[in-house]
Amino acid sequence: MPLTLFTTLLLWQLSSMKPVPRSTVIFLVALVCSTSVYSAEQKTPRLILQITVDALRGDLPSRYRHVLGDGGFRYLMEQGIHYSNAHYQHANTETIVGHTSLATGTVPAAHGMIGNVWYDREQGRQVYNIEDSRYHLLTAGADINNNTEIDPTQKAAKVEGRSPDNILTSTLSDEMAISFAGQSKIFAVSVKDRGAVPMAGQAGKAFWFSKASGRFVTSNYYYDKYPAWVNQWNARKLASTYAGKSWELIHKPARYLFGDADDREYEIDLAGFGRTFPHPYGKANDKYFTTRLTLSPAGDELTLDFAITLLDKEQLGQDEVPDYLAISFSSTDYIGHLFTASSLESEDNIARLDRTLAKLFAYIDKKVGLANTLIVLSADHGQPEAPGYLHSLGINKAHYFDTKTLDKIPAIAKLKKQFGMGEQLIEAYVHPYIYLNHKLIRKKGLDQGVVEQTVAEELMKIKGVANAVSSTALRTASLPDTTLMRSILRNFHPQRSGDIYLVFEPDVFINDFDGLTVASTHGSPWRYDTFVPVIFAGAGLSAAKVDRPVTPYDIAPTLAAYLKIKPPSGATGIPLSEVLE
Repeated sequence: MPLTLFTTLLLWQLSSMKPVPRSTVIFLVALVCSTSVYSAEQKTPRLILQITVDALRGDLPSRYRHVLGDGGFRYLMEQGIHYSNAHYQHANTETIVGHTSLATGTVPAAHGMIGNVWYDREQGRQVYNIEDSRYHLLTAGADINNNTEIDPTQKAAKVEGRSPDNILTSTLSDEMAISFAGQSKIFAVSVKDRGAVPMAGQAGKAFWFSKASGRFVTSNYYYDKYPAWVNQWNARKLASTYAGKSWELIHKPARYLFGDADDREYEIDLAGFGRTFPHPYGKANDKYFTTRLTLSPAGDELTLDFAITLLDKEQLGQDEVPDYLAISFSSTDYIGHLFTASSLESEDNIARLDRTLAKLFAYIDKKVGLANTLIVLSADHGQPEAPGYLHSLGINKAHYFDTKTLDKIPAIAKLKKQFGMGEQLIEAYVHPYIYLNHKLIRKKGLDQGVVEQTVAEELMKIKGVANAVSSTALRTASLPDTTLMRSILRNFHPQRSGDIYLVFEPDVFINDFDGLTVASTHGSPWRYDTFVPVIFAGAGLSAAKVDRPVTPYDIAPTLAAYLKIKPPSGATGIPLSEVLE
């Protein structure tokens, strides 16, 4: 109101050309300033709600807008601040990398999570990003390694314990705990452990879904025993209510863009889930029952129910100290792997996720108030198309690359002969890194940097390889200053990264992970994998569409600036002015 009065007075003065009394101007300026201070004090939200949709490529909500209802994505896009040109700037676009980047506001070179899995030379094995032998799961028999059919990266973990200790910088949630003297309640929930743990940081509590037990679990890093409400939720056995049911279309086929394209030969029938609707969940005692739930919107629905229960039982957003709840919805990623982004399954999943979001926002409005909640939605990475789909459109260069042949290709055989090596030169390929056999290189008295560069040059001659960059070159920064090279450098950590970073050409994909064949997979530096939505809403923000380039690293510093706390320790992102205004 004071600003309106001030504007009216100014217009009156300009139109009448009469001077305004100095006392009146001083009064109005004081009134405007006092109101601005009051607004700034009032805008501190009671709840920060950070939503991550795993593999939600930036164009998908708009592409499938025709199947959306009200209150979910439309609420965000029409009433929030929608940044439509957001891209990650690191090269390995995998789940843990993106989630940790969202949590810390920085690149993997700083936060250390360079991939879902990396090769640990001291242990002589692949390690899973958040495994920690010092801790164990609180639920006996809930080790996710018992059911890895759709998540083979879990096979790398040799211990069941989970913690955030491999993350090398602080998270936004850590900074909230520090700034508000430990009074902020901080939680993160996801089907995937690596979707929850980085968001909770060191100071929060993380829960994730165990396919082995059909329950939400955590480790004793966070609790000595479960809160009573968690035991009560698990006792409901909500997952078992899907037994004997199927994932069916929410609309009639004619409403969908891909309504007449339900069965594609490149889609994957995993564990009897089928390639066409309806997709049966099977019996509750079936070995793959809980896996099938995560291959569908049911995984997100279970996550929502647990998160709403948490919000209620832990009384989030009920006092003046801001709380933090991170929810990572994982189904979009799993569905994309099996059916791709351009499929009837992905389209229907977006429609059902839209309803899930609408339910969440309605509940929060009732319990906390959307005016008291600052919402931010983004994704950990995008996703590509399948070669089969691209071929149907005449884009015929797309194909799969078999990484198992890397140590057997003629170029590597030639190098072995050149260096006098009769043993295995490539010790491990852990996407996107090649780890060379250091012991063999030392045994032969060879220069590590020379071997790396020679191997990289030979790899670049292989069809489908866009670039191969040696770690020696990354350490010495002797690289051309290009967007691609900068993204590889942002992914480089000297203790965890391999000896050669392998980049495949656009539309050249890996479709085999530890024996699991998938239709498409992310993990490249190309725009289809880096493109994600960034949308802020609630807390009285004014709607806006912003097309200028931003990055998801900007989210954590923006939230920190909004809360008037210091940003995470390694943050490189820039606070977004539209949110702060």
